Amino acid sequence: MNDAASSPRYTIWQMVLYMLRLGTLGFGGPVALVGYMQRDLVEQRKWISQEDYKEGLALAQLAPGPLAAQLGIYMGYVHYRIPGATLAGLAFVIPSFLMVVVLGWTYVRFGGLSWMQAVFYGVGAAVIGIIAMSAKKLTQKSVGKDKLLWAIYLLLAAVTVITESEVAWLFIAAGVLVWLLRAPPKWLSKSSLNAVVLPQISMAGSIIGNLDVSLLTQIGIFFAKAGAFVFGSGLAIVPFLYGGVVTEYHWLTDKQFVDAVAVAMITPGPVVITVGFIGYLVAGMSGATVAALATFIPCYLFTIIPAPYFKKYGKLPGVIAFVDGITAAAIGAITGSVIVIAKRSIIDIPTVVIALATIALLWKFKKLQEPVIVAVAALIGLVLYPLLHP
Repeated sequence: MNDAASSPRYTIWQMVLYMLRLGTLGFGGPVALVGYMQRDLVEQRKWISQEDYKEGLALAQLAPGPLAAQLGIYMGYVHYRIPGATLAGLAFVIPSFLMVVVLGWTYVRFGGLSWMQAVFYGVGAAVIGIIAMSAKKLTQKSVGKDKLLWAIYLLLAAVTVITESEVAWLFIAAGVLVWLLRAPPKWLSKSSLNAVVLPQISMAGSIIGNLDVSLLTQIGIFFAKAGAFVFGSGLAIVPFLYGGVVTEYHWLTDKQFVDAVAVAMITPGPVVITVGFIGYLVAGMSGATVAALATFIPCYLFTIIPAPYFKKYGKLPGVIAFVDGITAAAIGAITGSVIVIAKRSIIDIPTVVIALATIALLWKFKKLQEPVIVAVAALIGLVLYPLLHP
């Protein structure tokens, strides 16, 4: 364990307050959120080393579950272990959970949120600008001028754009490739354990999900599978959720599901918190709570259980090479996801202008706060959307 781990420059409560703020004001989804943690915790406050951040990003990308939430949990773990991970994770998730529950109550009480599409029209375009800048910074910091890492980065970006999904085995393959080329390992066979075990567990989860159980138990089982078996960013969970809540269980209509995704994008914090909104629509506050717990507990466990091994062996040359490969793959996939999301949010000239203006403002004014841009974009959406889509 390095010296930084034994003498942190911050208290556990400072980390909790930071995560509360990020969960309350962190717009832009997983790509932006991991970028904020890099900027705030590594570059500006210097609470977390670049090496620890890269380890956390690699672990979050390797394990199933929402990317930003797992990285936040790992940031809490770095110096304060399980208490830090637990408190950081709760602080990051609770603000946005409360917001989506309030929106769910409003949605049910008033028969839908007609203004939501208008807000999303503006915010969705601004979010593209925000995450594009975050992806740029992550690329500069973690890929640099390394030709091998650039090749992996570009390949994963292209695969993500073409398939519109994140291919989990490619992350592991990227890590193994860099490992083999730069620090040939002696225990390579262990790296395939997750790839062998997880699909079999997933099959067992599918069998359990087919049993005739109560509604809350069904919600718990379904969202536990969503949290445990969907790799990549929070955005990767959306197709899985659609297949379950709309197609399989018929809990929501297509329009309600689209509104749920819009709620995820116009609220701060992890995108996957839309599970709270969906759970509320299906079974009220109990449904929201069960859905959120079932989704986030697996990702919490998938972070804290392997974390000690990442800490213990993280400085070995083979592990550093493996982490470098996965990090390059992760950031490539993140960059590709910017294009995938843009195809859904950039739909006409005004949205193009909003996205480009966001990039220009963030490029020129380094200290400009993203929530200010999101608020302005929401107001623009409320004005323009009714005029362009009467």
